[in-house]
Amino acid sequence: MNCRHCQAALHFTMVDLGSAPPSNSYLTAATKQQPERWYPLRVLVCEQCWLAQTEDLAAAAELFSDEYAYFSGYSSSWLAHAERYVEEMTGRFSLGGDSHVVEVAANDGYLLQFVQSRGIKCTGIEPTASTARVARAKGLSIVQDFFGTRLATELHSSGLSADLMIANNVLAHVPDINDFVRGFAMLLKAEGVATFEFPHLLRMIVSNQFDTIYHEHFSYLSLTSVRRILESHGLSVFDVEEHATHGGSLRIYAQLTNSGTQPLDASVARLLATEVQEGLISRDFYGSLQRRAEGVKNDFLLFLLDAKRRGRRVAAYGAAAKGNTLLNFAGIKSDLVAFIADRNPAKQGKFAPGSRIPIVAENILQREKPDDIVILPWNLRSEIQAQLHYVRDWGARLVTAIPGMEIL
Repeated sequence: MNCRHCQAALHFTMVDLGSAPPSNSYLTAATKQQPERWYPLRVLVCEQCWLAQTEDLAAAAELFSDEYAYFSGYSSSWLAHAERYVEEMTGRFSLGGDSHVVEVAANDGYLLQFVQSRGIKCTGIEPTASTARVARAKGLSIVQDFFGTRLATELHSSGLSADLMIANNVLAHVPDINDFVRGFAMLLKAEGVATFEFPHLLRMIVSNQFDTIYHEHFSYLSLTSVRRILESHGLSVFDVEEHATHGGSLRIYAQLTNSGTQPLDASVARLLATEVQEGLISRDFYGSLQRRAEGVKNDFLLFLLDAKRRGRRVAAYGAAAKGNTLLNFAGIKSDLVAFIADRNPAKQGKFAPGSRIPIVAENILQREKPDDIVILPWNLRSEIQAQLHYVRDWGARLVTAIPGMEIL
């Protein structure tokens, strides 16, 4: 395999999690009777541009189908993050009635609803029919398609150009990262700004967040690698912020190299230096992830087996893609985790891919009263702890497995 950015041959494996089906390919009662496609789940690192990337085996159209089940709007903390973003960008870049905001991967309109409420023109681009329907129900203009140079050309030819382009948690999801980034350079106005948010590879390694690895994530990103990719397509990074979302994310601000007017912030040089100091551009930095991931798997299995031996019933909360990575890496089935509760109706009544653990509505927790509840989306643990406060009434324990086993 060659690097999806610079085309250098890939030889270095960062981590190998065995194999798994696509993490958002939830099963119905009918499809559960059929075989699943499992793909190797291995991350390689390019030693030329230092882009970490999943072995390219699963097609994007299979991963992002019409029945895609991830809806951003079910997390109150993520909605609050989106609303703050809109407020900050509106003030910083003087957005108003004459501005046009474009969000790529608009999902269910979780963010653009706040743009629209301010009277700012906006367009969402979203390939999955399930989320696009919800966004349109909010009155948003949605182009249902995958983004890249083809679509950017079509939109630009129709007269659309953007003062602000937003890409939250999507840069990692695109198989052709060069074509995707080139599309931003084509659609931005001369003095327009693009922001990209994504989980920071540095935080992922340091905090043992290996469950962030699944087939939808084609790339695992740092400022070092993203800056090189953007620059190769006529975009310059002028600012970067670190955020706590998704276990530690970056928000990168970029503009057209030839016409952007935003000043370069010192934060860019500082973070680039930090990544070098941490060893991100050397093999040694990545070497411990395999061992630490296997340690989590073993500790999680021991916890579940001990609970079963003691007659304690275990359930999980949050049918998140990252949770499916953990369950499949550890080989967990419904004999050890009885069910997964989730607020999202699109997942309820289905089964987790690979493990085939049933997914149920949250009220089933109160009916079944499990002894232990594993929070699979650990990055939302504070939000979920507050949400599930009532489980203490019957003495249930809340547990997380990543970055290590912890009873909350």
